[in-house]
Amino acid sequence: MVETPMTGGRDIMRAAVLAKYGAPLDVVTLTRPVPGPGQLLVRLQACGVCHSDVHIWRGKGIPTQIPSPFVMGHEGVGIIEAVGEGVTDWVAGGQVGVPWIHDTCRHCDECLEGDESFCQHHRAHGLNVPGAFADYVLADAGFAVPLPSNIDPLTTAPLMCAGITAYGALKKAELKEGESCIVFGCGGLGLYAIQIASRLGIKVLAVDRDPEKLMIAQRYGAVEAEIADDTLPARLAARTTKPHACINFAPTAATWPAMIAAVRPRGRIIAAAMVFEPVPLVQEWLTATGVVITGTSVGTRAQMRELVAMHAERPFEIAVEIISLEQVSGALLALESGASKGRFVIEF
Repeated sequence: MVETPMTGGRDIMRAAVLAKYGAPLDVVTLTRPVPGPGQLLVRLQACGVCHSDVHIWRGKGIPTQIPSPFVMGHEGVGIIEAVGEGVTDWVAGGQVGVPWIHDTCRHCDECLEGDESFCQHHRAHGLNVPGAFADYVLADAGFAVPLPSNIDPLTTAPLMCAGITAYGALKKAELKEGESCIVFGCGGLGLYAIQIASRLGIKVLAVDRDPEKLMIAQRYGAVEAEIADDTLPARLAARTTKPHACINFAPTAATWPAMIAAVRPRGRIIAAAMVFEPVPLVQEWLTATGVVITGTSVGTRAQMRELVAMHAERPFEIAVEIISLEQVSGALLALESGASKGRFVIEF
C-alpha cells in the first residue's frame, strides 16, 4: 500500500537540519516525506544523540553523497505511519527502530556473507540520507529493526547505534564465557559493552579517566576498574593476568599505549570508537605476539535481533537525559566536551 499524501498541517514536520558544519542545527519545517517502494514512513517517538553525530556535525569524513535536506540522527524509534509499494512484512502501527544503516548494496561479499556493516557502499541515516532528528523519517524495510510493543522508546533508541556497536565489538573480539577483556572508555558505548559482557559471562576491567564513570561501570558488572592516567600503561603491563581482548570505545588515540601494554599474546585489540589520529605500530611486535588488531562498525541485522531480545528480556541500564529537538545543538556540544553523563535522547 502506498500512502496518499495528506493535506493541511499533517503533511509537514519539524526537523533539525545541518546547514553549516559546526554551526547550531536549524530547526525548520519541512514537507513530510512519502514512502517509496520498499520503504517505511516512521513517526518518531525518540532519537538518541550519538558521538558519531558530533563527527558528522563537525564535518569529519564528509560523505560523497550528502542528504538533502541534511537532517541528522540515526538512533530512532517510532511507529510505522505508512508502508510503500512492495512492502509485505510490515504494517502501519507497529513499533520500529531506525538504525545507523539505512541500506547496503546487498551484493558485495560483505553483504552476502552477513557482514553488511562493512559494506563499502552502505548508506547511513543522518549522513547519506535524511535522518531521525525529525518528526518523521523514511526507513528501508529491509534494514528497519522490529521491536516488541512493550519496550520504552526513550531507553531503546540508543541501542540503534551505541548499543549495537558495543554488541558488535564484543562479537568481533570473539570472547567466550569465562574470558576477560578491558573496556576503554565508560561512556554510553562502554557501559553497554560492560552490561552485555557481564550477561555473557565475560569478565571486564573498566578503564576511564572519570572516577564517577568507573563507579557506574562496576555497578553495571565490571569486576575491576582502573583510572586512565599517565601511569596506566605501566600498571597494566605489570599485571600477571592479561586480557583476551582490549576494546576501545574512547574517541582518542591516548588509549593506544595502554592497550599495547595490556593485551596478551594472541589477544585481540578492537577499535570501536571513531579515532582520526594515527597511532604508532611496530610490526616486529606483531610477529612476536600474534596480536590481532581490527575494527568494528556498528553491527549486523542478526546481531541487532539478538541485542533487542536481550533488552526486551531485561532492559539495559543507561542514564538518559531527555531533550527537545531544539536542544540538540547543546547536546552535541556537551558530547564533544565530554560533559555528558549519559545518553541524550530527543523525545517527540
